[in-house]
Amino acid sequence: MKKRFISTLSVYCVAVIAALVLILNFTKAPALQDGVWAGTGNGRNGDIQVSVTVKGGKIIAGKVVSEDETDFAKPAAQEIIDQAVVNGHIKSYDAVSGATITSNGTAEAIKNALAKASGKSEKAAEVKNGNCDIVIIGAGGAGLAAAIEGVQNGAKVIVLEKMGVAGGNTTSATGGLNAAETKIQKELGIEDTKEQFYADTMKGGYNKNDPALVRKMVDKAAETVDWLMSFGVDLSDVGKMAGSTNKRTHRPQGGAAVGAHMVSVMETEALKIGVDLRKNSKVIDIIKEENKPAGVVVETNGQRYTIAAKAVIIATGGFGANPDMVVKYKPELEGFGTTNHKGATGDAFAWIEKFGGALTQMDEIQTHPTVVPGNGLMITEAVRGNGAIMVNREGNRFCSEMATRDVMSKAILNQTGKTAYLVFDMGVRKSLKAIEGYVKQGLLTEGETPEALAQKLGIPAESFASTIASYNQIQASGNDAEFGRKASEMPRPLTEGPYYAVEVGPAIHHTMGGIKITPNAEVLDTNGNVIPGLYAAGEVTGGVHGGNRLGGNAVADICVYGKIAADSALEYIK
Repeated sequence: MKKRFISTLSVYCVAVIAALVLILNFTKAPALQDGVWAGTGNGRNGDIQVSVTVKGGKIIAGKVVSEDETDFAKPAAQEIIDQAVVNGHIKSYDAVSGATITSNGTAEAIKNALAKASGKSEKAAEVKNGNCDIVIIGAGGAGLAAAIEGVQNGAKVIVLEKMGVAGGNTTSATGGLNAAETKIQKELGIEDTKEQFYADTMKGGYNKNDPALVRKMVDKAAETVDWLMSFGVDLSDVGKMAGSTNKRTHRPQGGAAVGAHMVSVMETEALKIGVDLRKNSKVIDIIKEENKPAGVVVETNGQRYTIAAKAVIIATGGFGANPDMVVKYKPELEGFGTTNHKGATGDAFAWIEKFGGALTQMDEIQTHPTVVPGNGLMITEAVRGNGAIMVNREGNRFCSEMATRDVMSKAILNQTGKTAYLVFDMGVRKSLKAIEGYVKQGLLTEGETPEALAQKLGIPAESFASTIASYNQIQASGNDAEFGRKASEMPRPLTEGPYYAVEVGPAIHHTMGGIKITPNAEVLDTNGNVIPGLYAAGEVTGGVHGGNRLGGNAVADICVYGKIAADSALEYIK
């Protein structure tokens, strides 16, 4: 009996193993064919074309064939290729800090090349019409937040992203997420209140903000931090940004940039729980039936199809990369550069016209004061928050470094050359991990002493050294009589060499105006009525930030209202 049992078990095990082998053979990824294969991906400023050489089923060489990235981002493309060569594949890679969009675009190009190497057709399979509960347009922070919230609550969700990578402008966010009365603040001994958060936001926006929208963001931000952290977003460090009374900007440990980290974690979570995320899928229009949205028209690889949906969430971002639209609403910004990725073009505003959708505060466009001239790379406000100062070409300070973005931008434009230098020391560098990205990209000028740094910058050494010494005295006393920088905004002196500087100036950064919504993220028409089934969240909306956005409030806005949009859509489709 015992022998018969063992024999039967053996036969059973052999059968199971054989079945597993058969399954594995059928599910194994197609082998890569030897040869040189070309692929294309979306970079920050245009297509990135690469060629990769495959031998023995692995990548053994590769190069960038063409790209239109900025000078400092160009090395990132080759670095991603080098990683793929070392690993023999592109299943995983480390994006280059500060050049995440270029990194992801290069990885996309390599994957497309390998798709050809595996025998897949260059032309995608014919697309078919589909349906879902909620269709979300845009896979930035707001769209991903809405998608995760929707699926977590049982909805079938499709996300359509016109670019080849997820993230949008969120990928470039460096500062963090503003929230008050959080568990993290309490653990760190930081005293803050939602009332002060509300007051700071209204003041920063010159009270042009919609009070109800601000109140909702402030009230929901803390629980949104908990929600994001529940699936792996690191918001365990808290810093201070310009315009904030207290430390409330939640970010990754050590002050690392928040955006690329957040997008990576959110995209991974979305795919894990079953979000249908479709990239290179450009929405052409929203379908209207009985004055309600009934779905969207999508274009993928030159083919058009429709997705029927019970609710539509617009999360397409702002229009900072559409110079014609920017100038239409604010002519004085003609010729300005931008920090925005190329997909931020304001497509959604035309889609809502058929519903009578309302726009608000379209002329409220923010410039960011610390952008590296000519390449669009933003230097995070947290560098100033951690102790850096600003000096002009005469070697002098000229404004409180913690002034709001509009005030600082205007002050820089009044200086010789319309740019200035952001200056800090090793102490500041060690306090903020985000700075290491700027170091890797070669953006910083370094000098062992203030005089040595001034000489490299070509500014008066005596004046510059005097400015550093004077600032250190101000920092020690906590009294900036000339410019009004608060003691709490001067956390450390600039006394630890070497010293660093980077040239900066204003560029178009955030469009505060957009689609008019309710605190439930419902889109309003021009008569003030809710358009049933249509929702919007993130930079595509207007009213949250008023006349000026505080650093850290954008990430709060997109995550809070992305989540709210999904909740409202879920309630509607019930």
